[in-house]
Amino acid sequence: MSVLSGASATVGAMDDSALRELAEERLRALAGPQAVLRDDQWTAIHALVSERRRALVVQRTGWGKSAVYFIATALLRSLGEGPTVIVSPLLALMRNQVDAAARAGVHAATINSANTDQWQDVQDRVASGEVDVLLVSPERLNNPDFRDTVLPSLTASAGLLVVDEAHCISDWGHDFRPDYRRLRTLLTELPAGVPVLATTATANDRVVRDVADQLGLGSGTDTLVLRGPLDRESLRLSAVRLPTAEARLGWLAERLEQLPGSGIIYTLTVAAADDVAAFLRERGYEVTAYSGRTDPGERQRAEEDLLANRVKALVATSALGMGFDKPDLGFVVHLGAPPSPIAYYQQIGRAGRGVERAEVLLLPGPEDKDIWAYFASLAFPPEHVVRQVLDVLPADRAMSTAALEPMVELSRTRLEVVLKVLDVDGAVRRVRGGWVSTGQPWSYDAERYERIEAARQVERQAVLDYLATDGCRMEFLLRQLDDPHAAPCGRCDNCTGQRPSAEVSDAAASAARERLLRPGVEVEPRKMWPTGMAAAGVSLSGKIPPGEIAATGRALGRLTDIGWGNRLRSLFAAADQEIPEDVFAACVKVLSAWSWAERPVGVVTVGSRTRPALVGSFGQRISAVGRLPLLGQVWLGEAARRANSAQRLAGLVRETDVPDLSGVDGPVLLVDDQVDTGWTMTVAARLLRRAGATAVLPFALAVTA
Repeated sequence: MSVLSGASATVGAMDDSALRELAEERLRALAGPQAVLRDDQWTAIHALVSERRRALVVQRTGWGKSAVYFIATALLRSLGEGPTVIVSPLLALMRNQVDAAARAGVHAATINSANTDQWQDVQDRVASGEVDVLLVSPERLNNPDFRDTVLPSLTASAGLLVVDEAHCISDWGHDFRPDYRRLRTLLTELPAGVPVLATTATANDRVVRDVADQLGLGSGTDTLVLRGPLDRESLRLSAVRLPTAEARLGWLAERLEQLPGSGIIYTLTVAAADDVAAFLRERGYEVTAYSGRTDPGERQRAEEDLLANRVKALVATSALGMGFDKPDLGFVVHLGAPPSPIAYYQQIGRAGRGVERAEVLLLPGPEDKDIWAYFASLAFPPEHVVRQVLDVLPADRAMSTAALEPMVELSRTRLEVVLKVLDVDGAVRRVRGGWVSTGQPWSYDAERYERIEAARQVERQAVLDYLATDGCRMEFLLRQLDDPHAAPCGRCDNCTGQRPSAEVSDAAASAARERLLRPGVEVEPRKMWPTGMAAAGVSLSGKIPPGEIAATGRALGRLTDIGWGNRLRSLFAAADQEIPEDVFAACVKVLSAWSWAERPVGVVTVGSRTRPALVGSFGQRISAVGRLPLLGQVWLGEAARRANSAQRLAGLVRETDVPDLSGVDGPVLLVDDQVDTGWTMTVAARLLRRAGATAVLPFALAVTA
């Protein structure tokens, strides 16, 4: 049994003063001997424990929201109530919460995708009363095994339900996760009298209303909403405008050592995180890149290194955000502005929780708008595309996402989001082996999606206004969060008139430029055909045979780079033209550094309908400088232009034509403007090798990721 099960059985009979003293005692165990409950903390705890109410707590990062639910858990367990279930969005947050719970004398455990081998043991410990707090991700709520075998008994026995980072439930929030909306169903299944707590640090009035509606917290008049001032007195906000990516990176390299303690450097893309980390390491700094593509084990080690101050900074995407708790984090730097002031406030909230002063620096770039536009393009798709999913999904057998992809005009990532939304709406259901249609009527809420997009456009403009304001920066952010306590902070660059210098030495800028414009990235070949292609009339499956696979290729840069990416995006956005001199000169450097096993004997270009001059001149000039014959073009059919990866592959297989290479004895260089899904190069390489080439070496100006 939990250590709490033997606690005083008289808690239920205590008056409020005695109960508060017991709560204070738990707080001191959690936060130290000098800790004292804030008034709103006690109000929330009392409402949950004594009145069994539902509450929404909107308080700044570091205020002590986790203390509310851990102390409430301890008191409820003393009353003999069941375990607390915390819906928590990130593994990093779960790890921190398990540690914090232990300090409060609360036994916590998690069920998540990283510990499937421990599920049964955790479930047994919950059933036996050894676990006081069970942390689960919102996605876990719809895992078929968990949903059907674990959740019913857990719901029936829960003593408290906590929804952490509750802004994720809102389409209006900056980090919407469809699985959070399943909580509305979970709440309807809770026994009467089970208290519910939702917490967030980043919600304006619109998000608060939406969260309350989604959770059903606003369905009664007895809901408690506690909102406090969101200002963080330790934060010193500044913005520095620099003209180029190399100037920003050089500026940071010259000043990183002067920033207090260790911190986080945020970038907008994975490629930028990798490039910035590589450059700073070259300049002698201990830094580590951190993104959603980082191996989970490496991510945990990186977090531990930052917590222990073994690194100066993590160079991270937004994957490092909610729930990462390092009280002495000394600075947060953004190389590029997030598309929402709410997202920006949430990320800078990582800093300064346990120190008197933390530096917050924003270095915007002209490419920020392009990156915002790209992510905006991934919004919920139009109705006719969503209807395709419902039309092809059967009710009598499960279909995997991979099997569905060839049948709809959606990429794998967007298809997964659509399925989750349809699942929450009751139109589809996740089961073992994939998804099935429920046959329930479904309507496309176009008005809502239009309102969401309009709100996000307003938020993007608000970020630009934040950069341009000559007023208090913290007050600006707090007004975006509808904080009624918003007032000039007296600490930011505009309030004090003390602005960081925008000067950067020629040496630092040159070093950054050399690193950012260092040409060449590897292009790994596709090695497997996707599953489910039979549904699109294509019989390819399994591993691509060694005699048909492309070699590891090269590209000048990534479109998401902050170096060549900027140049390539502007080139692709302009009217079709012959390859510019600076771009071609860099491509020659890539070719010179390419250590191929055997020199190519000729050049083949991919015929382009959108950029014929660019691709054609690219191939011709490589042919001339390398003294290699032009062997012809690969011609693509119209169906190959589909945005969906699987459908594009099907079109390529059916409609691609390649030149006859029967007289060729050696590798060929296959030239294109960009590599997106990789299927054009894959299918072309297969056909060219069948046509006579001994190897195919893909070479493109850009890769999209």
